[in-house]
Amino acid sequence: MSAIDLSPAAAARVAAIAARQSKPAILRLAVEGGGCSGFQYKFGLADEVEADDERAERDGVTLVVDPVSIDLVRGGTIDFVESLGGAAFRVTNPNAASGCGCGTSFSI
Repeated sequence: MSAIDLSPAAAARVAAIAARQSKPAILRLAVEGGGCSGFQYKFGLADEVEADDERAERDGVTLVVDPVSIDLVRGGTIDFVESLGGAAFRVTNPNAASGCGCGTSFSI
């Protein structure tokens, strides 16, 4: 079992974005200091997987998380949600003690 999971909806969205940009279907999640709650999530397409990355795969898409960030999101799930307010990747993080209203930052 992976330390983190990628939902089918998130995998489909990453595959579509990667195909449009002619890039590999690799989504990198990093956690950085900042945001309104202390830590914030940063998403981006990656060109390659680093040797020490934690990885999860679904439907031909790879999610990679660096060794420092994985400790802050271990056990979480990355999803892609669409609502009247817009569409975004959303992290369900069991390690977060609290989060902000926009869902992009959290505290431990």
